[in-house]
Order: sequence, then structure tokens, then C-alpha cells
Amino acid sequence: MITIENLTKKFGKVTAVEGLTFQVKEGEVFGFLGPNGAGKTTTIRMLCCLISKTSGEATIGDYHIGKADDSLQIRRMIGLIPDNVGLYDDLTASENLDFYGKLYECPEGPRRENIERFLKMLDLWERKDTRAGSFSKGMKQKLALARALVHEPKILFMDEPTANLDPESAKTVRDFILEVKKQGRTIFLNTHNLDEAQRVCDRIGIIKKKLLTIGTPEQLRESLSKPKTEIRLAQVTETMLSTLRKLIPNKIEVSDNKLLIDVTDPDKENPAIIAAIASTGGQVREVTQLAPTLEDVYLQIVKETK
Repeated sequence: MITIENLTKKFGKVTAVEGLTFQVKEGEVFGFLGPNGAGKTTTIRMLCCLISKTSGEATIGDYHIGKADDSLQIRRMIGLIPDNVGLYDDLTASENLDFYGKLYECPEGPRRENIERFLKMLDLWERKDTRAGSFSKGMKQKLALARALVHEPKILFMDEPTANLDPESAKTVRDFILEVKKQGRTIFLNTHNLDEAQRVCDRIGIIKKKLLTIGTPEQLRESLSKPKTEIRLAQVTETMLSTLRKLIPNKIEVSDNKLLIDVTDPDKENPAIIAAIASTGGQVREVTQLAPTLEDVYLQIVKETK
């Protein structure tokens, strides 16, 4: 659906995005993770034909960004939720959606149906005749979601859609993203919310001007560190540690009466570890399987590029 090859954007002597190459598959939620200033918003603005590229290529469907004729077609098939929602405060919620639906030449019948459907999905139907200027930040963000979808786009670009929202509003937005995905739409999501990315994204790219890595949340977690087994004991003894070190070459960390052991195959290794502890008279109080989080992966990758 989206193909990007060596996409670069420079502002004078400053390189905002350098040599991006990746694809976004049709119907997936693709997350773009990166610190502030990493180039996430610049990338979305190029793909939405809001700013020009410096070099490289990008296509959305069969259309090329940077070509005047194709740019109009791309704008017709996408929806955008920018970091600044930019609603008309003097218009009501339904009037805002109606205005943008008309801009996209959405026929009146489907337009009215979509306005009602999306406002109900986002719990805004009861406020349809209320001026947008009186809405809270969370309500404005939800209205911006409906606005981006009123013309039934194939691709939805979202730039930090839950930034500064309260937990309830953020959950509504996340649930809405998953509901939109069920409709077969492709979603390109900019975020620095790691929990959000892990919950809703099929694949994630980590960017810091350049693309640092890409994969599913599970692939990213597995790529950088091994799982660990944490064992809490009544007492850790030297005999126990000596026995374990002969049994497994894995790294063993000791903290008070806890062992933290690197494992490759927990299902196979953990029973042998527990049996070895028991053979030395050790009393196991608790066994916990630890896995690296997406946050661990993200922080390690970004740190390595400093």
C-alpha cells in the first residue's frame, strides 16, 4: 500500500529525514516510534503531499508523491489526524464534519450516514450540535478522528493521536483505531507512547532521522535480549550456585535471595534449573519468567545511535 525508497528531506543544511526505505502493508497498523525531532511528523507530511521531498521515492497505491497529478489522487484516498487538530471552533461538531465531507466531494447521503456513525462510535453524537470551540482537548481529538474518516479513506495517517489526553480519552482513541482496522483500512501511526504502540501496532519502525529497525513488537523484543528467569528462594548458597554454573553456562545474577538467569528456551531450561536447586536442598518460593519489553528495546536502540 505504501512503498518508500531512500526518502530524504532537508531543510537547508539540516537533514530531518535521511534515506528511509520500508513498506507498509495494506490493512495493517504501522507504528512509527522515535524521540521528539526524529522525523516522524516530517515523514507523514511528505507522504500526505503537504511538503515536498528532497530526494528518494514514495508511492501510495499506484500514485507517486511529488507528482502534481498524483498528489491530488493521494489526498483523496487518505485521511490525516495532525498533531494540531485545526477544527473550526465556530462550527458545531456535525457542521465541521459536513464541511470537510463536502471538500472531499462525499455525496450527501453517505456523508450524513458517516457523520452519524463516527460521532456515535466516538461518543459525540449527543454533542453533534455543540460548537467545537467549547469541546475539551479529548473531545476535539475524537472529532478530528471522525473528520479524517468522513470521506471513507483507504489510509489513515495519525500524528500522536493520544498526546496529552486523559487515560479514558486515550483508551477511546485506541479502541477506535482497532475498530477502524477491522474495516480493512491501513493506518500509519506516529507515536512515542510505547504502550500504545505495543497494544495496537502490527509492525513498528523505530526512527531517529534514519530508520533504525523494523519488525513486529514480538520480533523487536526478541531481537535485542534473551528472556530471563527470576527465582526467589528461601536462601541462596554457594553450593547451589556452583551446581547451577556447572549445569548451565548462562549468566546468573544474585540479589539477596533471588537469582536472575539468562535463558534461551525457558520451557526446556527452567525445569532443569529448578531440579538442580532442589538437589542442593534449596527451597523455591517463586519463579517468574521475565521478557524484554518494547521500552527496553526502544531505549537500547535509541541509546546506541547517540
